[in-house]
Amino acid sequence: MPLASPSRRSFLKTAVIGGVTIYVAPLGSKAYAALFEQQLLTPVQWNAADGRARFRIDGIAKVTGSKIFARDIRARDLPNWPRQQSHALILRTTLADRTYAGLDLSVLEPDLKPDRMVTAQDLARDQLAFPAFYGDDMLLPPGKTPAYLGHAVAILIYHDFVRFRYAKDKLKFRDDVVRYGEHTGPLQRDPWGTFRYVRIGGATGYDDDVYSSLKDAPIFPSTMRKHLPVWPDGVDHGKLGEQGMYYAGQIAAELDQPPADWLVMQRDYQTQSVDTAALEPDNANCWYDAAAQALHMVVPTQSPQEVAESTVEMTAKGRYPVRKVFLHPCYTVGYGSKDHCNMPFYGVVCALYGEGRPVRIANDRYEQFQTSLKRHAFAMHYRIGVDRKTGLMQAFQGHFEANGGGRANFSPSVAMVGATAAQSIYYFPKNDLTAVALASRAIDAGSARGYGTLQSMAATEMMVDEMAALLQLDPIEFRLRNVLQSGMKNTQGAIPAGAVRADEILRKAAGHPLWTSRAVQKKNYEAKHPGQRYGVGFACVQKDFGTGAESSFARVEIDPQGRISLFHSGTEIGTGMSTSQALICVQWLGMPATQVLTSVTDWPELPMQASGDPYLISQHEQDSLSRDPHWTPAFASPSSATNSAFYFGHTTREAARVVFLHGLWPAALDFWQHGLGGGQAAPLVVRPEDARWVEGALTCAGMQPLPLARLAQRAHEMGLVTGAVVHGFNRWQWTEADFPVNGQVQRLPLDGLALRHGAGAGQPAPAQDAGEPGASGYRMIERTQVFIPPVQRNNAAVTYYTAVGSLVELAVHEATGKVELLTHHSLMECGNMISPELVSSQLQGGLAMGIGHALHEYLPLYEDGPGDGTWNFNRYHLPLASDVALWTQTADILPPLSETDPPKGVAEVVMIPIVGAIVNGLAHAIDHRFTALPVTPGHILEALA
Repeated sequence: MPLASPSRRSFLKTAVIGGVTIYVAPLGSKAYAALFEQQLLTPVQWNAADGRARFRIDGIAKVTGSKIFARDIRARDLPNWPRQQSHALILRTTLADRTYAGLDLSVLEPDLKPDRMVTAQDLARDQLAFPAFYGDDMLLPPGKTPAYLGHAVAILIYHDFVRFRYAKDKLKFRDDVVRYGEHTGPLQRDPWGTFRYVRIGGATGYDDDVYSSLKDAPIFPSTMRKHLPVWPDGVDHGKLGEQGMYYAGQIAAELDQPPADWLVMQRDYQTQSVDTAALEPDNANCWYDAAAQALHMVVPTQSPQEVAESTVEMTAKGRYPVRKVFLHPCYTVGYGSKDHCNMPFYGVVCALYGEGRPVRIANDRYEQFQTSLKRHAFAMHYRIGVDRKTGLMQAFQGHFEANGGGRANFSPSVAMVGATAAQSIYYFPKNDLTAVALASRAIDAGSARGYGTLQSMAATEMMVDEMAALLQLDPIEFRLRNVLQSGMKNTQGAIPAGAVRADEILRKAAGHPLWTSRAVQKKNYEAKHPGQRYGVGFACVQKDFGTGAESSFARVEIDPQGRISLFHSGTEIGTGMSTSQALICVQWLGMPATQVLTSVTDWPELPMQASGDPYLISQHEQDSLSRDPHWTPAFASPSSATNSAFYFGHTTREAARVVFLHGLWPAALDFWQHGLGGGQAAPLVVRPEDARWVEGALTCAGMQPLPLARLAQRAHEMGLVTGAVVHGFNRWQWTEADFPVNGQVQRLPLDGLALRHGAGAGQPAPAQDAGEPGASGYRMIERTQVFIPPVQRNNAAVTYYTAVGSLVELAVHEATGKVELLTHHSLMECGNMISPELVSSQLQGGLAMGIGHALHEYLPLYEDGPGDGTWNFNRYHLPLASDVALWTQTADILPPLSETDPPKGVAEVVMIPIVGAIVNGLAHAIDHRFTALPVTPGHILEALA
C-alpha cells in the first residue's frame, strides 16, 4: 500500500481493524528516529561477566532531559503534518447535584472567543460518542444532571496559542461560566459491578472444597432494588448461586453465634481517594486530514491496542469518514492512570472539529487533578473468627465497597480483585467476600497502582496485628500459624502457582534486629528523646500479578553479525520494561537485544485474531473458535497489572528459545561435529539442556566456546531459524499448542508461531509450514492442536503471587503529631531477577507511594475535592525524600529456589505492606489502632489527647 513520504512513512507498522487501516510508529522506532533526527535510545550496556546491565536503554535520555514524551511533541515536529498547531481546552461542571443549563462566555472579549466550540449537540448531530467502554455523554447536553464532578460540557478550540492562553487564564477558577438549572440531587445509579466469593474448604487446606468459586461459581445478585444488590435466597433450588448463598448463611450464623473457644472480631476500615500523580499529565495531539480521510494521533497510553480499536469504534458511524489512523504511542508514566484513559478520544474530537489543523489538548496540573483516574476509596467491613486455643483463623466475612466515581472504567474489576486479595498471606477454611463497585458523583477511578489490593490487604494486616494482641501472641508468630502454605487453596479455591514463600519472609522478619529488640529500643529511644513515642510495625502481603487474560506478541531475530532485535507488543511506561525484555534474551542467545521496539500493535508476520470477551466467553464458543489456528482469546494486553516481567517476559523468552533450539544450536552442532568421526563432539554427550553461554560464547559439555556472531553467521548460511514471532495467552495458566517444526511436532506454551529462516535457505518450505513467507521472510506455522485453559479458570481470580514484608521503625512527635520514619526494611521474594537494579527501583518507588498513602495523600471525594478544579500540589502532599527514610532504608531479597524460577511481577506489591506496617507501628508507639487512612498529625493528636 503506497504511503506518503516513503523515506519516513515506510517504517510505520500497519494493521486493519474494522476496515480502517491502522499505522503505528511507536517512540523508538525508525520512524521516530527519523522524526527527531537523533537516536534517543541506546543499546543495553551489558557486562557479560556478571550478566548485569550498566544502565537502562533510556537511561542517558532520562538523565540528560532528552527523553521525548507525547506532551513534548508539536505539529511542526511531525513529518507531513501542517505546521500550525491549534490548541484546545475543556470546560467542565464543578457541581453534580443540579442540571447543566449551558455556558456564559461573556467574560471573554470578542478577540478571545474560540475559533470553534464543540458541544453535545455537535456530537449528536455528527454521530460521535465515546467508545462503549467509557459510557455516555462524552459532552453533557443542557438539561441533564452531570454524572460526576468535572463532567465535560464543551471543547474550545483556538488556532493560535496566545489567544488560547489568554482565554484559558480568563476562564480558570470561575464559577459563572458554566450555568446550572434545577436542583436534582446527585444521580442515583446501580453499582458498576457486584460480586460474591464464597468458599467452604475441605478438612484441610489441601482437600477438595465443599463449595468454591473455582469449583462451582462466584455469586451474582438476582436483581437490584433501590440500587442495592438482592442476592439469591440461599434455599438450594439446584442453582449454584443459591448453593453459594446457603453456605454464606452458614458462615454468617457461625460468626453470629460462635463456638465458646472462638474470638470473633469485627472492624470497619476506610481508605481514601488518591491521585496517581503521574509525571506526565494527560494529553493528546491529533490531526484529521479530511482529503485523505486520515486521523493522526500522538498520545501517551499504557494500552495502544485499545486506543487503536476504540478510535475505529468511535468514528465508525460518524459524519467524518476515517479510513486510516496513524497512531504514535509514546513513552509515558501512568501508574494505571493512562490505561483506558479517555483523553485520547477527546483528542479525536478536537481533530475532527479542528478545521484541518492539528489540535493539541494537554491538561495543566489543576486539570489533571480534576480529571485523571484516581485510586479507589474503599469502605470495608471485616469479621474474622479465630480459635483461641490454636490461634488458627476459622472464617472470614468481608464486605468491600469501592467508590468508582462517575464512569465505570475498571471499577468492577478493581472491587473484585480487592475482595479476592483480602486474604493476604493467610489460609481461611471458610470465607464470604462481597465486592461492590459504587457509582457516584466522584471523579472516575481506574486501574491505579495496587488495583484494590492496597486497600484490602492493608486493612487485613491491621486487623491481624490487632487480633494477635487480643490473643496475646507475637504478631509474626500469629501470622506463621495462619500462613498459606504451598498447595493450599486461596479464597476462590485455586491453588497458587509454585512454592508459596511467605513463611520464609515471616521467619526472616521474626529474626531481624528491628523486631527482636523493639521493646528494649522503645524504652531507650523514648528516654533519649523526650516528647517522642517510638514504635516498630510489621506487615506482610502477597499480591497477584496479571489479569487472567494476559496476552502478548514478541518477535526476536538475529542478523548474520549476531545483532539481536526484539519487537514487543508491551508498552514502556517508565518501569524499565524495554531494558528487562532486552536482558531476557541473554538466557537463550547469550547477549541482550541491541535493538528494542515496544508498543508494536501490528503483527503481519503472525496474523492472529481475537474475538469475544475472554472473561465472558462460553466454553462451547471457545472450543469452536479455537479450531481456527489464527484465533486467540485476547490479542495484546496493555502494560498494567505488573505484567511485564512474567507475562511479557514469557513471550520474549519463548521466541528466543525457538531461535536458539532451531537456529543457533544446530549451527553449533555443525561446528562441533565437523571433521573425521564426528569431530570434537563425538567422544562426549552433547545435549541442548547442557548448553551454557559464557561471556557471549556458547559451550556445552566441554565443547569449544563459539561466539554469538560466528553462530549467527552459520545459522544464516545454513538456512536455519533466525527469527521467531510468537503469541501467548494466559488465563491463570499458559495456553499450549502443538506446532510442526522441522518435521517434528513440538508442544510449546504458545498459541501462535511464525518463523524466519536464514538467507542461505535453498530448500522449499516443508509441507507443514502453512503459506508462503511474507515480505519480511516469516512464515506462520499453523498449530495442529491447542489447549487453552478452560473458561472455568476465570473463577480462580488469581494464581500467581509475589510476597513482600515490611518492618518499619518510626517516631511520633507528641507536640505536633508528626510521624518520622527512622528506617524501614523490606523482605521480598520475586524469583530470578531480570535486573536487580530495576527491582530496586520498583521497590524504592513503591515504598514512597505506600508511605504517601499511609500518612500524607488525600483527596476529598466530592464538592470540596479536586472536581472543582482548584487542586494542585500546594494542597496535595506527595511524600518527599525527608518523608521516606531515604538513606536508612534497607532490603533483603530471597534467593530463587533455583536458576529455573521465573521472574515475578513486583511493581504493585512493593507498595502495599509498608502501609500496614506504619499503622501497626503507630499502635506500638501510642497504643492506638487507626482504621482510616491516611493517618494525619491531626488524627494522632486526637488519639493522644
